[in-house]
Amino acid sequence: MAALIALCRVDGLLPDDGTIGVTAIDKRPVAEPLHVRPLGLYGDVQADRKHHGGTTKALYAYAEEDAEYWAAELDREIVPGLFGENLRTAGLDVNGAEIGERWRIGEELVVEVTCPRTPCGTFQRRLGEPRWVKRFTDAARPGAYLKVVKSGTVQAGDAIELVRRPGHGVTISSWFAAADPEQADALEQAERDGSLTLAPEIHESIARLRKRSA
Repeated sequence: MAALIALCRVDGLLPDDGTIGVTAIDKRPVAEPLHVRPLGLYGDVQADRKHHGGTTKALYAYAEEDAEYWAAELDREIVPGLFGENLRTAGLDVNGAEIGERWRIGEELVVEVTCPRTPCGTFQRRLGEPRWVKRFTDAARPGAYLKVVKSGTVQAGDAIELVRRPGHGVTISSWFAAADPEQADALEQAERDGSLTLAPEIHESIARLRKRSA
């Protein structure tokens, strides 16, 4: 059974050499239940709100199975929250989730998969690993951003249930690794059919893809 094994929120803002000057990537597990609203976990923040947060990136999920892959690759423990995730899952193929897929977490919360995480310089500085952005990109294990469809309270140990899959076949991993016109067509058709509403980030990616392919 898929489950939420850790619920993580910002522990404190850290100095960062990027343009913002601070980062909220330091997420750490909390034991108590937390309420989740359209902008994310109660008490959580994002420092760079141009690229993180908002309704279509309210939460970031990363799978324990992918964390274990990186633990072996890097020969270090990838503790919950190290990648800046709010939700560390187990038994759920986060990267194999279709864009627009919905999960119920616990009794109330319903979330929708919106887009993959794009690694940045802040993430690389956080990990302190050489060429980390490229390594993370090449592995095509980005994790998924989520929007909140129905608010609710969650805690570590809650079950995660797949409640809807649009059926277009475009997954977080396939779009992140090899976005192409065929996948773009499938996503846009699904939106026209009413199966999902694409996040602005996906529309922007499609526009860039169309421009390159013209």
